[in-house]
Amino acid sequence: MDSGPRITTVSGMILKPQVFKDNIAISGTLEADEQIEIRSEVSGVVESINFKEGSKVTQGQVLLKVNDIELQAQLSKAQTAKKLASENERRAKLLLEKQAISQEEYDIASADYQSASSEADLIAAQLSKTTIRAPFSGTIGLRSISMGTYVTPSTVIAKLVNTDDLKITFSVPEKYASQVSVGTVLTFTTSDSEEEYKATIYAIDPEVDITTRTLRMRAITDNRENGLYPGAYASVKLPLATINDALLVPSEALIPVQNGKRIFVYQNGKAKEVDVQIGARTGKAVRVLTNLHAGDTILTYGVMALKDGAPVEVKLEEFESLTNVQ
Repeated sequence: MDSGPRITTVSGMILKPQVFKDNIAISGTLEADEQIEIRSEVSGVVESINFKEGSKVTQGQVLLKVNDIELQAQLSKAQTAKKLASENERRAKLLLEKQAISQEEYDIASADYQSASSEADLIAAQLSKTTIRAPFSGTIGLRSISMGTYVTPSTVIAKLVNTDDLKITFSVPEKYASQVSVGTVLTFTTSDSEEEYKATIYAIDPEVDITTRTLRMRAITDNRENGLYPGAYASVKLPLATINDALLVPSEALIPVQNGKRIFVYQNGKAKEVDVQIGARTGKAVRVLTNLHAGDTILTYGVMALKDGAPVEVKLEEFESLTNVQ
């Protein structure tokens, strides 16, 4: 005697809304907050080097001195010419007041003085450039010159970086752009450590890159303990919106199909197929966006061999929170 279709025993759970802090994982690169190549603005022979490689320097500190003997001589000559032109201008003014010379003759003497003054100022400015100072506080790297080296404006002397703060540059898919704003705090790790650091977004590009369909952003992190290095890879965990009534299902409950995902729901003693759209994943669960409701009983384990409408007996199980993002 036929006893009817065989009833399959499966595991299941009743869906309950959960608070879910959505986030995305993206990659980024650490960069120094400030970084420049130290160069000399004038050509000449290096007379003194006033820094140690790899040392801390302060803003305004003298790093290098280029020999300035020729400029000193030029300045002395220019100052003498300026003094003479000043005296000539003074005499011409007295003569003009007595109408002993024409206005044109005075204007020539005045122009000569202005020209000599400008020439002296120009040489003094060039002379000041022979002393190279740190434009900001930071750590100076390995030098590429020695005492006696003839440097030009194209010669890289050393790199200066400020690593007290580091920047992280990364790109976010455009569909998430509206969920991120300046002031958002993110977390990240580096390839050489499992320690988790925090950074705050302070700048966002004004437009989406049409090639990659992403939006570039930049965050800053405190590095005064010098645990991070510019150029390092950063694995960024970027928080998005917090969902107060998210529906999460174990990853094993989802069945891949040609156009997406499917899940079985328990209804009137039978397994019913439901097509669903999914959202963010955690380490062990997936957020379902469509066609499920709080209170539904979903089938979680033993579902791969099920068919739509198959009679089932459900063994309900209690599941711990599925919202812990990995």
